[in-house]
Amino acid sequence: MSSSSPSDQAAVLKEVLEALKAMQINQVQLASHVDAISGRVNILAGIKEVRDVAAAAAAETPSSTSTPLSKAEKVPSHDETHDHAVPQSPSLPSTGIPPGVDVMPVPTAHVPAKSVTSRIILTTYPGQSGINPLPMDWGHKDPHTRGPVVVSRNQNTVRRRNAIGAHGGSYSIYYALAVASNEIRADHKPDFTNTEPAANIGPFPQWADKKKIVSMDPLGHLAPWIYKDLIEKENSKCHPTKVPDGKICLNSSGELAVTKFAVEPVWYLPGVAERFGIDEGSLRRALFEHTGGSYPELITRGDIKLFLPPIGGLTVYCFGDPAKMSDEKVRLALRVHDECNGSDVFGSDICTCRPYLIYGIEEAVKEAQKGGSGVVIYFRKEGRALGEVTKYLVYNARKRGADRASEYFKRTENIAGVKDMRFQALMPDILHWLGIKKIDRMLSMSNMKHDAIVGQGIPIHERVELPESWIPADSRVEIDAKITAGYFTTGHRMTEEELSAVKGRSWEE
Repeated sequence: MSSSSPSDQAAVLKEVLEALKAMQINQVQLASHVDAISGRVNILAGIKEVRDVAAAAAAETPSSTSTPLSKAEKVPSHDETHDHAVPQSPSLPSTGIPPGVDVMPVPTAHVPAKSVTSRIILTTYPGQSGINPLPMDWGHKDPHTRGPVVVSRNQNTVRRRNAIGAHGGSYSIYYALAVASNEIRADHKPDFTNTEPAANIGPFPQWADKKKIVSMDPLGHLAPWIYKDLIEKENSKCHPTKVPDGKICLNSSGELAVTKFAVEPVWYLPGVAERFGIDEGSLRRALFEHTGGSYPELITRGDIKLFLPPIGGLTVYCFGDPAKMSDEKVRLALRVHDECNGSDVFGSDICTCRPYLIYGIEEAVKEAQKGGSGVVIYFRKEGRALGEVTKYLVYNARKRGADRASEYFKRTENIAGVKDMRFQALMPDILHWLGIKKIDRMLSMSNMKHDAIVGQGIPIHERVELPESWIPADSRVEIDAKITAGYFTTGHRMTEEELSAVKGRSWEE
């Protein structure tokens, strides 16, 4: 009979623990590899489907061929229905460069080597020597014929750009600070390894309809992979655009399984102008003048039809299987929500934003748990797109006066000159991108959102208002004023006399 000493037992236990740690490390590495492979499979599947759709379209129309992109290519002809709307500046010719206008010396101090050119290019013109934008045929089914969105102004792409603006929306200013302070090189090339989308979306027929998607790039999530060869060849940049059931609601503390999609805006200017019922020239001039003249090519480059505006984007939160969003046989509950930081994040009760957001999430989760699809789309349009400063000026005026529902919109209009600048005309684009063809339960009372969605050919079967029990007392001013102005309700719509009796808390309360 043999026995072991305590030291021998300790040695054996140590070996066992080391073996377990090694197994744990291997398991983590294996899981990481599986996730990476899964991501690549998703992206390959997405690219294959996009190409299959393009191939099918080419087979239907033999005269339409995919032309490889090259520096020798000329700019494709514009959509004739919109060319006449692009004004030529009376003082600047459309070809040629006025002496002393487009370039000026750069201060020699603090310029990182190989990151910027030695000359500042203020603007460019069609037909200018060396200007040869990559072809862009917005709405074409073949992604290679359509072309990538290229907006970078680094020395390799400034003459090949086919879009105006900058990547990152409002965050482009922080990128400029990083370049100026030498925290990042302007010629940095992103490494997109393992960055593939977590879920495969589309392609859908709406992606190839230039009238249905005008405010985002439907191929943006696939750009680094679809246009990989072109990126390397051109040395250009293309950036990608509650009851626990254990599946949707993971536990009793309310943790949810959700798939997120983040979108940055890309505007197809002819389509945006048409959506607002104005001509493209008026849109370009307003954008140029009211961004402090920041984008002169809006005026000088009528041939470039894309603009990346310096505004916030949106985020889609999908509860349940993302594939179900586009399945017409499956019920869909949808909440389209415009940002309200004071309420959504910090719980202010002056409005119904936070209650409606939470209610929308709960109803979306319930729909997903019943086998349907639940979607919440969060737009960055703080303070009705007037901004927080203006919003708080309005709040101050309301609370220092008689905060009555009858004067709710007048307070905003007196300060901002307009009741609302959210302009829902572009909002339905994301629904088209997701392949949504109908909405079973619309978790919104907004008549503007409803009309914009229905106007884009997406029927809404049921409109769901916020239950009375969810409405804070101080927010009655807001909700009653909106109902009187046209918001959906199954209840009583107040008269002007009744509305004037609805009053919020005063400044001192």
